[in-house]
Amino acid sequence: MSLADQLSSYLGRLWGRPVQVLDLTRIPGGASRETYRFDVDVDGERKGLILRRDPVGSLIDTDRRLEFLAYQSFYGRGVPAPEPVALEMAETELERPFFIMGRIDGGKAASPFTVDPYAAHAATIGEQFFSILGTIAKADPVGLQISEVAEMPEPAACWSKELDYWAKVIETDQLHPQPIVWAAIRKLRRNPPPPAQKISVVHGDYRTGNFLHDGEGKIIAILDWEMAHLGDPMEDLGWAIDPLWGHFDPDKVGGMMPRAEALTLWERVSGLKVDEQALDWWSLFNAVKGQAIWTSSAREYRDSGGKDPVLALSGWYTARRHDKIIADRLASLEGWA
Repeated sequence: MSLADQLSSYLGRLWGRPVQVLDLTRIPGGASRETYRFDVDVDGERKGLILRRDPVGSLIDTDRRLEFLAYQSFYGRGVPAPEPVALEMAETELERPFFIMGRIDGGKAASPFTVDPYAAHAATIGEQFFSILGTIAKADPVGLQISEVAEMPEPAACWSKELDYWAKVIETDQLHPQPIVWAAIRKLRRNPPPPAQKISVVHGDYRTGNFLHDGEGKIIAILDWEMAHLGDPMEDLGWAIDPLWGHFDPDKVGGMMPRAEALTLWERVSGLKVDEQALDWWSLFNAVKGQAIWTSSAREYRDSGGKDPVLALSGWYTARRHDKIIADRLASLEGWA
């Protein structure tokens, strides 16, 4: 039975009426899920959906239930998250665990490696981008579905939990010595940040390229919640303003607006204050986290026989850019031990 037929049967049982799956197409890319777009015809009405299925192997080890609950947590709550439709943890329906969510059509995603991707709409998109991030940071995770599975760290332990995890990824996957990133890890351990002001939902990959906009200045979807967790909201802020996502414009974060304006927007919506000492720490951490992802990309490229050029680009080009970002930050933090 084809995947389309399996989906038709599954959704027909779920909804209690005949369902026809149309135009099922694999979307390339994605480090942790196989992603497909498709339409369903139900009683003559057509609806666009997305299937996210666990692959045979995964570059990033993520929890599909946690990702699904992240969508449930923010759908309809002031964040343009896709509609969560169904989650199946068993392997009986589509051979591997999966979830289905609503598809948002008509949007554009900017490649991080383009120049001036938002043109005249950059400031308008930036206002929404950092306001939405503030809305996520402001939410009380205790009242959200994601708290059913996500670990609730102590405010003083957020940093060590995340640094330990990503340092282990580098240790496991590195193919050659990486003195720059290990120097940063040592620096981060010697200089812990202040405890988190509050525990928030952390998107985990909130950046340019991971949202859709309509081409006229409106963000219509925040995507890629597979690394969502609970932690210090400064983690997301540091990742969002990382120079790697700056579209080669040193005067604008994310290719959108000046850093000071972005942080002021985030403060206004989140109700939190930007602690520059904490942001310095989380900014350096995020470059380390990025290097961990690119290190895993390089290993996956080698182990898979060099078949995916996206993994090659990540393991080479983005890794070298993050080495430079880390080195520059270490030089600017000479006051640290």
